[in-house]
Amino acid sequence: MAKIVTLGEIMLRLSPPGYERFLQASSFDVQYGGAEANVAASLTQLGHHTTFLSKIPNNSIGDAAIGTLQKLGVDCSHIARGGDRLGIYFLENGASIRPSSVIYDRKDSAITKAAPEEFDFDSIFQDADLFHVSGITPVLSPQTASVTMEALKSAKKHGVTISFDLNYRAKLWTEDIEGKQKLLREIMEYADICFGNARDAAKCLGYHEDGIDFINGEYSICVDETHMKHVVNKYHLKYLITTLRNSISASDNGWSAAVCDGTSLYKGKNYNLHIVDRVGGGDSFASGFLHGILSNMGMEKSLEFAIAAAAIKHTIPGDINYIYESEVLTLMESDGSGRVQR
Repeated sequence: MAKIVTLGEIMLRLSPPGYERFLQASSFDVQYGGAEANVAASLTQLGHHTTFLSKIPNNSIGDAAIGTLQKLGVDCSHIARGGDRLGIYFLENGASIRPSSVIYDRKDSAITKAAPEEFDFDSIFQDADLFHVSGITPVLSPQTASVTMEALKSAKKHGVTISFDLNYRAKLWTEDIEGKQKLLREIMEYADICFGNARDAAKCLGYHEDGIDFINGEYSICVDETHMKHVVNKYHLKYLITTLRNSISASDNGWSAAVCDGTSLYKGKNYNLHIVDRVGGGDSFASGFLHGILSNMGMEKSLEFAIAAAAIKHTIPGDINYIYESEVLTLMESDGSGRVQR
C-alpha cells in the first residue's frame, strides 16, 4: 500500500448529546477531528501507511487528540508539540428542517503558531507517494501558510503526488479575501488532484469565466462537464472531483459525486441517505477517492468507492469514518438497503 502524508489541524469537538440544542445541554459529547486528520484516519484503516503532521499542545488534551489517531494506526511521530491550546469547535446536530450549527473557538490554537523548521520535511517525504492538505490549513494564519508552502515544495522535490481539497469555510474567509485567493492559487500550482468544482474555485481562487456568476448563479453549471473541464485545464490538474449533495432536509440527503480528467466527466451512483452525522463526509469522500487511485482502481471505480465510503460515514457519529475496504466494496455492489448481514 501507499505512504501518505497529511498536514492540518485536529480539534476538540464538543456536541450536545443526540439532537439537543446548545441551550438544553448540561453536558457535551467529546470527539476529535479535522479535515486532514480525518483523511489520515480513513486511509490508515484502508491499509495505507499514513503520517499526520500538525502542532499540538503538550498537555493531556493534546495527548488525547493524538491518541485518537494513534489507536487507528496513524503515524504521529512527526507532530510538533507546543503552543497554548487545541482548537475547539462546538457542533449542534440538526434534524429534519433544523440545520446543524457550528461555532469555532480556534483562535491562536497551537498550529497557528507552527513554523516550518519544526518539521523535517526531507525525512518526512522520503519515499512518500502522496501528500494531502486542504484549503482550511493555509488560511488559518501566516505561519500555517508558510508551513504549507514549505511542505508542498519538499513534496514536489521528492516527486510526491499532491492532493488539495479546496474545502471552503465561510467563517475563515471574512477578511483579506484577495490575499487568501492569491495564496491558494500558488498552492494550486503544486496540485495534481483537486477536490472541488467551479464554485469552489471561484470562492477560493478567484476563478472566473466571462459572463458567468459561479458563486451566485445556478449550481448546475459549476459541476457540469464543460466547466469542470475548464477548471481542470486552467490549473493543469489530473483529476477534479466534486461531491453532489441534494439536501432534502438536515436528516435526509441525496448523495453522489462526479470526477473530471479534462477530457471526460463521470458521474457516479446516487445514494439516499438518512444522516446520523454528516461532519467528515467530505473528508471520507476524499480519502475514498485517493485510496482508489492509489490502489489502481481507475478513475470511475475510485469515484464509486469514494461515494460509498462517504455514504457509510454519514451513518457514524463523530468526524472519523470507521470503515473497512470490504464493507465499502460490498455497498458498491448492493442496493444500499442496509439489510442485516447474517
